[in-house]
Amino acid sequence: MAVAEQAYSLRGDRRSRRRRFANTAAEGIALAAALTAIAVLATVVLSVARRGLGEISVGFLTEDLPLFGQPGGGIAPLIVGSALLVAIATAIALPLGVLTAIFLTEFAERRSAAVIQLTLDLMAGLPSIILGVFIFGLLVAGHTQSGYAGGIALSIVMLPLIARSTQEVLRLVPTSHREGALALGASRWRTVVGVVLPSAFGGILTGTVLAIARAAGETAPLLFATSIYANTVTFDPTHALPNIPVQIFIWSESADPNDHKRAWAAALVLLLFVLVTSLLGRAALARSRKKLGQ
Repeated sequence: MAVAEQAYSLRGDRRSRRRRFANTAAEGIALAAALTAIAVLATVVLSVARRGLGEISVGFLTEDLPLFGQPGGGIAPLIVGSALLVAIATAIALPLGVLTAIFLTEFAERRSAAVIQLTLDLMAGLPSIILGVFIFGLLVAGHTQSGYAGGIALSIVMLPLIARSTQEVLRLVPTSHREGALALGASRWRTVVGVVLPSAFGGILTGTVLAIARAAGETAPLLFATSIYANTVTFDPTHALPNIPVQIFIWSESADPNDHKRAWAAALVLLLFVLVTSLLGRAALARSRKKLGQ
């Protein structure tokens, strides 16, 4: 009997050692993957900063684009154009994304919710070049490029991101809040508007900020929708709006070395905007989840 117990104990020790080894190996692989991702990001940021930081100045951020072959100039029209495009996209995607998330979370039956969820997943994974071709055929072919076309293209990029992030935050709202409002006689829509949405507002705002960061760096849809060159600031979205991603592409294809320097500097401005916006969005999302979890 004692021999059997000793053999069982030895087998248990071997299993325990194998499990500890497998656990340690998995943690090491995960840590190596995380460090690799951080190293790649740091390499990209430092590489762009090293090439573009020397061109950054107040004039570069506030002056008009230079004419071909001329020195100097800035990216003020690009900043204004990108801001207008993102504003148009947000005005379209934000209400649609939030309403879609509310329907999926609060009202939809399981079958219809699965279909809509699958559609959002497909939209999120759709290559942006396909969106550009679609918008070109729908709004540009036979007409002209415009800021509205570019904004609609970016809104398609933003819509699934806003919808998915809003869904996650709505699910974090305690069920007791809904039940309490319904018990007091409030209708389902009144409960959603008066109780659920205010509780989830911070998370919705965070998801929108992250979607803006994603849309601000999209290039392919804008090449088809609003890529006509303009070297001065314009606020008219019925015409093509100059923007940072497309201009970086144009400058990178130029034979002028000065344009290459401008491309790196504009890339640094865009990269910093995306990084800062993403970090702020992640911090706000963590704060919102902590608040809802209390």
